[in-house]
Amino acid sequence: MRIISGKYKSRSIKAPNPKFTRPTTDMVKETLFNILQNRIDLNGIKVLDIYAGSGSLGLEALSRGADQVHFVEMNHAVYKVLLENLKSLEAENSCRIYKKSALKFTLTKVHENYDLIFADPPFFEYDIHEVYRNIIDNGFLKDGAIFIIERSIQTEKKDIEAFGTRPFKKIGDSLIYWFEK
Repeated sequence: MRIISGKYKSRSIKAPNPKFTRPTTDMVKETLFNILQNRIDLNGIKVLDIYAGSGSLGLEALSRGADQVHFVEMNHAVYKVLLENLKSLEAENSCRIYKKSALKFTLTKVHENYDLIFADPPFFEYDIHEVYRNIIDNGFLKDGAIFIIERSIQTEKKDIEAFGTRPFKKIGDSLIYWFEK
């Protein structure tokens, strides 16, 4: 896995054991950031990467100018890989990792607000529906913020019901749900 653009361009990051995560492909990541660059100025923003895994999405945002990135990852082995990735990029001062479930994190009443939120849960993890509701209801998004969820084409029907909208884009077997405040 690699960082595509910005100050960490072409730098490699480690991927956790595939039995714990399903990393976002470079094709999906590149497409997302091509769309984002026309919708939001990444310079100086605060980003949240939920179900962070390797941290690929958040680290790409940091590389492209985000000021701070917060990661949420509960699996200990995956957390250790994410921490290694932050250290290898010397990005620890710009990042914070919350070692807890996405659901528990989004139930927090006192929290920061974000300009951009990524949620890339395991494809058949359905707590994302409650996490989505919590992010919206508990005010995690700043005005003008963007919230992106990556899902599988196999979960589309349940996701449309839960999110109340159709996918924004299909990339391979991934569906992208896009929300703006």
